[in-house]
Amino acid sequence: MKKMLLIIALMVLMGALSTTNAEDGGEKTYKMACSTCHNTGMAGAPKFGDKAAWKDRIAKGNDTLYEHAIKGFKGATGFKLAKGGRKDLSDADVKAAVDYLVGSVK
Repeated sequence: MKKMLLIIALMVLMGALSTTNAEDGGEKTYKMACSTCHNTGMAGAPKFGDKAAWKDRIAKGNDTLYEHAIKGFKGATGFKLAKGGRKDLSDADVKAAVDYLVGSVK
């Protein structure tokens, strides 16, 4: 648990040092706010490019994916911090990152 809290604290600190916008298609936001969990599967995050892991989530629709990414979510297999722990991100940035992630499996 201490290790997870340290990782989250580092992510928040890293986020405070940079900004982004949705115009890059979400890749920049993904790399700085989402990749720590989605590249490794940490906290139950579905991995980038893993079609099987994303299938049921995508079936719930973009509105659900956006809501979970923006507001956070606790599911049966893990949890998702609101805005990946980056409260400074706009909703548009988060939605663009979701679209980028979903695009990796289509």
